[in-house]
Amino acid sequence: KQWYQRRVRGDWDIPVDRKHLADPGMHSIPSCTISPTGKWLACQSMDNKITVFATQKLRLNRKKEFKGHMVAGYACQCNFSPDSAYLVSGDADGRCFIWDWKTTKVYKRFKAHEGVCIGCVWLPHETSKLVTCGWDGKIKLWD
Repeated sequence: KQWYQRRVRGDWDIPVDRKHLADPGMHSIPSCTISPTGKWLACQSMDNKITVFATQKLRLNRKKEFKGHMVAGYACQCNFSPDSAYLVSGDADGRCFIWDWKTTKVYKRFKAHEGVCIGCVWLPHETSKLVTCGWDGKIKLWD
């Protein structure tokens, strides 16, 4: 829900438009990634889920919501596999989560770092390998 309010600003009586957002379900999105096909935009939300938008009209896909990780307060990256079959993300506890794209269920999770796992990316030419980086100062290659 949103509404607009006109307000007079300063000594010159200049009208200024202000926009108020009143949806408590809206959270900031510090990280986004686009799918290899260009059809989907995956957005890491601060409410501990990844929401997906269709890039054609930038509409929220309510059927694609990926949960189970804890990212509130961190700008953890999410990323697609090269074939768009999986979605990967780190979390605040140092874990790496891999979700199945079709079912939106957690396919695999593992402890990747001692601190926050801030970034995850698949190698484009060796699609069975994954690279993660964390606040422990390490970059790791997973097979």
